Amino acid sequence: MSQAVLERRSEMLKKHIQHLLIQDNQHGISRQQSKFLQQMIKELHQTSHEMNGHK
Repeated sequence: MSQAVLERRSEMLKKHIQHLLIQDNQHGISRQQSKFLQQMIKELHQTSHEMNGHK
């Protein structure tokens, strides 16, 4: 993937993660949402690793 695509993906993941964390802190999240959050965090780490590999 190009650097621009990786950066865009990273930003989108960060926004989704932030939204779920805020929701979790305010009201709690379901087990399904929690698993989704964990998967997005893994994807963010992978994306970050790929971005660092392109530099």
